[in-house]
Amino acid sequence: MARLTLEFPEDQYCYSSQLTVRVTDINGANHLGNDSMISMISEARARFLYEFGIRETDEDGTGIIVTDLATTYRAEAHARDQLLFEVGVMDFNRYGGDITFRITRPADGTLVAMAKSGFVFFDYRQSKVAPMPDAFSAKFPKVNRLD
Repeated sequence: MARLTLEFPEDQYCYSSQLTVRVTDINGANHLGNDSMISMISEARARFLYEFGIRETDEDGTGIIVTDLATTYRAEAHARDQLLFEVGVMDFNRYGGDITFRITRPADGTLVAMAKSGFVFFDYRQSKVAPMPDAFSAKFPKVNRLD
């Protein structure tokens, strides 16, 4: 089976935040568990959106919904490690795009993981995919478009 490879353009990261690995994030093998990494990625995504003034659901019922998540692990992380989550966006299309993550441990410069989270805009009132709002794409004028 082919291994997944995630590589992103260096200049597309536009936000970063540090999160600490909690003791409760550690699995039976004594390192950061996959489920906890997914939670940390979700937290980094929420902080990124908040920083750019983007609500996950607007008053009009339109929101962002995650469509997929791919993660590749490069090194273990342990309890109390400080991890730097660098976040960017790329591959915009009519309905959404990708949020990308590079997760490192600044204490020793180790790359811990790379991740990509696909998203679309969704009209919760009509239960259907919605076009990306112009106000959203305007916040990221340098992002490539696929359509």
